[in-house]
Amino acid sequence: MGVQRKTLFLIWMVAVPIWAQSPAEPDWRRVVERLERLEEQNKQLLSEVRALRDELSGKMGTPPSGQSVPLPPAGEGVGTGTLASGQSVPLPPVGEGVGVAAPPPLTERVDVLEQRAADHEQSKLDSEHRLPVQLSGMLLFNAFVNGRNAGGNQMPLVASLTPDPSPVNGGTFRQSILGFKFQGPKIFAGGEVTGSFSLDLFGGSGVPLNQALRLRVATVDLNWTNTTLSVAHDKPLMAPREPVSLAQMGVSPLTAAGNLWFWQPQIRIEQRFHFGESSGLRAQMGVIQTNDAAATTPVEYQNTLANTRPGLEGRFELWRQFRNGGRIEIAPGFHLSNTHVAGQIVPSRVYSVDWLIRPFTRVDLTGTWFYNQNSTILGGLRPGLLFLPNGVVRPVIGSAEWAQLTIRATSRATFNFYGGQASNHASDVRVGSLLNNRTWAGNIIYKLGTNVLASFEVYQARSLYVDFGRRLVPHYDLALAYLF
Repeated sequence: MGVQRKTLFLIWMVAVPIWAQSPAEPDWRRVVERLERLEEQNKQLLSEVRALRDELSGKMGTPPSGQSVPLPPAGEGVGTGTLASGQSVPLPPVGEGVGVAAPPPLTERVDVLEQRAADHEQSKLDSEHRLPVQLSGMLLFNAFVNGRNAGGNQMPLVASLTPDPSPVNGGTFRQSILGFKFQGPKIFAGGEVTGSFSLDLFGGSGVPLNQALRLRVATVDLNWTNTTLSVAHDKPLMAPREPVSLAQMGVSPLTAAGNLWFWQPQIRIEQRFHFGESSGLRAQMGVIQTNDAAATTPVEYQNTLANTRPGLEGRFELWRQFRNGGRIEIAPGFHLSNTHVAGQIVPSRVYSVDWLIRPFTRVDLTGTWFYNQNSTILGGLRPGLLFLPNGVVRPVIGSAEWAQLTIRATSRATFNFYGGQASNHASDVRVGSLLNNRTWAGNIIYKLGTNVLASFEVYQARSLYVDFGRRLVPHYDLALAYLF
């Protein structure tokens, strides 16, 4: 027994130190706990990246390029994140033992946000009241050559009776346009305010150092789902269409040859009706301020003329859209007003029909037809009034029409062929007055780049004068436009 006790004692003395040196817990449990901690850190990193993306989206809005900040899949943390601007954001080194990235320092994330905010401030344009404003327009250069009957004008609308000894030829930036569009606040009943206005350099005499800014079109629109109320400085409501040209921007193409275009103050209301998804009606009514001073009043009666008068206008457009991209729009319209001159009330009456016929996406046929009395107050062919020897004043009656064929030959090249005419009744005009004016033109507009256009146009006006016959004037124009 003594020997056995001694043996047991020796075994115990050896086992105790060995047991003391053994780990309290197996190695695998320590590894599992470490992995759990790293997984928790990975989840926290993903949450912070998502929060950073949401914060960027809230401050900068949707990235302009349509890109987003990609998140790494769960369990991965290697690579780089990309912001909308193309800026790469490196992720931190891989965690020890597994592919998990540690969260970036707070100062680094703040720096990224501040830089993106600064970039956004440089790229946007705000008004004083923090409403978004968009700058738009066109820097347009025209090089042109005219025939001898241009009447000293850069863009001859009618052929002059007297030939020019030296026609006006040259180049100009006067037809460049500067515009602004703004997005206003929300208003009652779910409405929204929008607006725009544009200016050009076609004011002044046109000689060197005498180009002046001039208001073209301006509008403030109160928009609801199916209703729009507008105050505007624009073309007559019943003549919204016009030909496409880069040669004639200072005045509308086919002025005095079928296109009524005077930009004048007016108030409009539009109501939209839908007959299913592919057809509908736009009903428009408005009050316009007419320019009666343009009615060609003789000097002895000018002090009796009321220069501006209110007029009533309307237009009712029926439209239908087809599945192949085709579309049809047909719209009758009218204008009613009176000119006060020489103690008399002279009516101005214009009735119109305008249209768009698009058999398929590459071809458009547009135009307008007018029957008119005293249409000069809207930009029609002069004269608008006839002053008889007995003192009676009556409106000059006539008609006008124009049409354009547009062919979008390729994604870059578009061809436009257009023409129009305006005629006065022979019984309403006197010697030396215009009996009719006819114009035809053709142009090609080529897209050199996303926002750069080049155009060449050939134009001819043929004007018939009472007792003086017909006069011709050609116009050739080469244009280069930068859109912004």
